[in-house]
Amino acid sequence: MANEQSADQPETERDVREEARDEEQEQAGATEASAQTGGAGSGASADTPDDPQAEIERLRAELEQAEARADENWQRVLRTEAEKENIRKRAQKDADNARKQAVEKVANELLGVRDSLELGVDAAQQDDADIAKVREGTELTLRMLGQAMEKFDIVEINPLGEKFDPDYHQAMSMQEVEGYDSNTVFQVMQKGYRLEDRLLRPALVMVAK
Repeated sequence: MANEQSADQPETERDVREEARDEEQEQAGATEASAQTGGAGSGASADTPDDPQAEIERLRAELEQAEARADENWQRVLRTEAEKENIRKRAQKDADNARKQAVEKVANELLGVRDSLELGVDAAQQDDADIAKVREGTELTLRMLGQAMEKFDIVEINPLGEKFDPDYHQAMSMQEVEGYDSNTVFQVMQKGYRLEDRLLRPALVMVAK
């Protein structure tokens, strides 16, 4: 019986030593794993963008890009406005030139009329003035003026005997007149004129009731 107990003791001591060794190995493995885990955590922490200076530099770069884009857009607006102003000035200049050319053409036509009128006035002032010739010269001048007006589409409005048209006639009065239908022009006190379809001056008329 004693032999059995002594035989069991070494086995028990051996088992205890093996268990202790296993525990030490487990502890060492746990310590190593903890160290590895801690190292990985430190690396992740280092990769986190917590650097204020880097963030400032990034924001500064974005601001510079935004300012560059804003400046480019502003320059584009300025160029557009300048081009619009140039177009407006060119259009105004073209309109002024066209108006001057039109006035020049009318003036050239009127010069001949004026020359004819001056000749008529000189002829009428002569002591031996011939009334028939003066009248003939005046009629010639009037025809010259009429031709000049036709050339520029200036049309005479002489509505004698026509129905009253408020678009082109201005009634001075209305009277009962024998031989004229109601609302008919029986007397033209002053002729009117229009430029193509645009009224320059209405005809002053007397209208029958």
